[in-house]
Amino acid sequence: MTALAALAGCAPVPPAGDSGPATAQMPNRLAAANGAAAFAETCKDWDDWDKPAPPFQVLGGTWYVGTCGIASILVADPAGHILIDSGTEKGAEVVLANLRTIGVDPRDVRYILASHEHFDHVGGHAALVRATGAKVVSSAAAAEVFRTGRTAASDPQADAGHPAMAPVTVDRIVADGEVIALNVDPLTTQNRLKAHATPGHTAGALSWTWTACNLPDEPPVCRRIAYVDSLSAVSADDYRFTDHPEWIASFRRSFAKVAALPCDILITPHPSGSKLLDRLRANNLETVGQCRDYADRQAAAFDKRLADEKAKGG
Repeated sequence: MTALAALAGCAPVPPAGDSGPATAQMPNRLAAANGAAAFAETCKDWDDWDKPAPPFQVLGGTWYVGTCGIASILVADPAGHILIDSGTEKGAEVVLANLRTIGVDPRDVRYILASHEHFDHVGGHAALVRATGAKVVSSAAAAEVFRTGRTAASDPQADAGHPAMAPVTVDRIVADGEVIALNVDPLTTQNRLKAHATPGHTAGALSWTWTACNLPDEPPVCRRIAYVDSLSAVSADDYRFTDHPEWIASFRRSFAKVAALPCDILITPHPSGSKLLDRLRANNLETVGQCRDYADRQAAAFDKRLADEKAKGG
């Protein structure tokens, strides 16, 4: 076994993914050498969704290329790049600018993935598809929202006034546990994204985990990245989760699943949800038990929401 395979062995080797041209332009680390510090200085907690933010390298091929308030994650690989989330339609302009800032040709993005099917996280998909030619990946439950551009009628936020999104074609449906990857080297475990169905915030919500390595630095260091979807019980004003036991059950399952994810570095679609700024300012993206702590915080908030609903007459 090679040294890389041993280090990356903290995650099981998934099946080979989709092959693509091995000529993708990789990010230039010097182009954003102080990106993390600049992000922490530029942005604030729960910042504006469309506020431009400098891109920064998380580890290896994993880069934050979103806005101050909404995450977009690039997983760069010589075989082709994968992007998770596009932000709003306006935020997509920031994502494209950030890709170019770090020297990435948007046309090298092969797949665009999603966390959940709300306009603040995927409203820019159509713009990014036009700029990249990438294939859109979605869960089965979210696919209709992408096709129509409208929030699902069953969504707790259906009556919250979400604007319509530009529709996009879903090219690939991904199931729980399925892997999206472009590299096919059997000894490479990095940059292979595993889907985890985590419904609750929406029916089609997905979280993603993968291994990132700091190659070509020596010694090579690999970490397990978890991009965990929102687990907050946000809804229209008159929506009562206590009237929908199926949503309660979905949340409970997702809390348990997230708590058990492989998780050395946690990022969430709203970066403040995982205290990203605090960790950047402390120069410590890695803290023990991040995913469990995040799930526990969200579960406690959900329990309070249910208790408040019952106290008001449930």
